[in-house]
Amino acid sequence: MSIIKANSYNIYIGEKSFDALNTFLNKNKYSHYYILCDEHTFEFCLPTLLFHAPLLNEAEIIELESGEDKKTLETCLQVWGALTDTGADKKSLIINLGGGVISDLGGFVASTFKRGIDCINIPTTLLSMVDASVGGKTGVDFEGIKNHIGTTAEPKGIFVNPTFLETLSERQIKNGFAEIIKIALIADDVFWKTIMKLKTTKEFSSEKIITKAIELKNSIVKKDLHENNLRKSLNFGHNIGHALESALIKQNKDVLHGEAIAAGMIMESEIAQSLKRISKKEQKEITDYIRSIYKNIKITKDTESQLLKYILHDKKNEGDDLCFALPKGIGAYELYCGVSIDLIKKAISNY
Repeated sequence: MSIIKANSYNIYIGEKSFDALNTFLNKNKYSHYYILCDEHTFEFCLPTLLFHAPLLNEAEIIELESGEDKKTLETCLQVWGALTDTGADKKSLIINLGGGVISDLGGFVASTFKRGIDCINIPTTLLSMVDASVGGKTGVDFEGIKNHIGTTAEPKGIFVNPTFLETLSERQIKNGFAEIIKIALIADDVFWKTIMKLKTTKEFSSEKIITKAIELKNSIVKKDLHENNLRKSLNFGHNIGHALESALIKQNKDVLHGEAIAAGMIMESEIAQSLKRISKKEQKEITDYIRSIYKNIKITKDTESQLLKYILHDKKNEGDDLCFALPKGIGAYELYCGVSIDLIKKAISNY
């Protein structure tokens, strides 16, 4: 088992993470336990958790509908109501068992209920293992804008057990792998060379790859928890990617977060090359590898207009300046403010 020390908690990775979970539960005496899950983790992951952590057999189960479109304040109201109705207090613990939606929403609920109660994350998807559950960002979508309402509130622990990934489809593994590609491109050129050799979803989701991706993200978060500068690097591909995801969800089109981010990285790599942040060779290297894994997403004129509207609401923007987290050579990063609408439109058109 690998143990990574974050700012105020530990991240445990490996099959023995259940042992670490039991140690945590026995050491910290909570008055109530709540397990937040969706219909998928209720069926495929909850029985495993309860088998390995018998203390949680007395927990209240709060089951939510899955999907990004359920990551809303309305869903939070349901969870806050369930906590209130069952007598949750300041000494209660929320266990977020699921993917990115569960960890984002569950963390937000915990950070606001009675002005903050403890939570832990047990991620069950590759996306949540390497990205969503790590770093203390919580939030929900609002008026179609991704993570528009949220807090920064670190969990008390993260317990990553890669065996949960055995229940996932190839598409869901690729969904999470996009965030591994991102962290390599902005933080570690040697890791980028490593992942470029990976061809199968089994390789994408190996414990070694997961551990390295978490280490890289954690090292950034520890230096800049509240995203004043360095942590903004983790948003490479996300200005356009988040906007594309929001636009397609509004149109009831089937898209996963990682698929939209992969497309966003291709388009933002072109912007980076236009601004001389990366070379044409590096842009081609990035684009060719991403296209070898992810299918192109069709962007209609209607989608493009919605996409541009969402980009204007990106959290990194400063006044009227559009700010993008761009690679400055593979393995490094620079925040660039002043990206023009024309550059964005050109990148979308070329995509």
